[in-house]
Amino acid sequence: MSQSLPFVTPDPVTCQPLGDGTLLIDTGFVRPGFDGAYLLVEGGRAAFVDCGTAHSVPRLLATLAAQGLQPTDVEALILTHIHLDHAGGAGQLLQHLPHAQLLVHPRGARHMADPSKLWAGASAVYGEEVMRRDYGELLPIPAERIIEAGEGHRFSLAGRELHFLDTPGHARHHLSIHDISREQCFTGDTFGLSYREFDTPAGVFILPTTTPVQFDPRALHASIDRIMALQPRRLLLTHYGPVTAQPELTAQLHRLIDAMVTLAQDQAQLGGEERHMRLVQGLACLYRHALDQHGWHGDEVEFMRLLGNDIELNAQGLGIWLDQSPTH
Repeated sequence: MSQSLPFVTPDPVTCQPLGDGTLLIDTGFVRPGFDGAYLLVEGGRAAFVDCGTAHSVPRLLATLAAQGLQPTDVEALILTHIHLDHAGGAGQLLQHLPHAQLLVHPRGARHMADPSKLWAGASAVYGEEVMRRDYGELLPIPAERIIEAGEGHRFSLAGRELHFLDTPGHARHHLSIHDISREQCFTGDTFGLSYREFDTPAGVFILPTTTPVQFDPRALHASIDRIMALQPRRLLLTHYGPVTAQPELTAQLHRLIDAMVTLAQDQAQLGGEERHMRLVQGLACLYRHALDQHGWHGDEVEFMRLLGNDIELNAQGLGIWLDQSPTH
């Protein structure tokens, strides 16, 4: 039986209609405009792509209700990957969606049925108190409700065809979803991060994410190119929102991946805190220079407010990549 949740009225901050039966929902994780989920609506049926944390569930259900839809109208929750800012609320959400199946990469399916290892791994880093505060409780999902949606999987939402691509590089359990008739692709974290606060007359700024623990630069380069080969009209990022699919963004991502790898390799002989500190400092300089070139002139306080967490996580990811790849 589903638990009672407070009703949250969607507003322009929480929910942004994107047209073509697609809505962006701010999950409320970290800060406004940081973490998004998507609601697809077609012929009176619905599906979510990613769901944020357990604390995000009221926002998702409120957005559904605002479209005149019932929880019974939802056919699927599709996860790009199982990192907790994308999938942490899956168990709670599915308690409210009696007819919905969970579609997830085969490598991630067992962790959705039994999230204990996900919880233990994250808790070892952040601590139990922070985990419950930021993510809420992880609930297991019955195996019979889980569909392993690997490379080539197809899902039809009232005739709206979604094709699934295996796109590793950020994580080995990462999917991107091609919404064919809408000429758009849900890219999770594979196509990087693009925050609206960094938009300038030059366009959008985008950077890769090497968040621990499965960064693979060769695979990430290939996955980015594969997404663009679909010739989508727009890309729907979890962090954050829609961006127009332009070759300049692809080039920017490739350049930054290579620059981040070079930075990491230059610190390969170091270890421990000294290496991590130098990676943090190097990434901050790299991103600040790229933003200066992009025409963004915010101060250092704003820069760190927006990117401090990503710099820390990217430094951790590069360090783990160095440790796992002795020949780099």
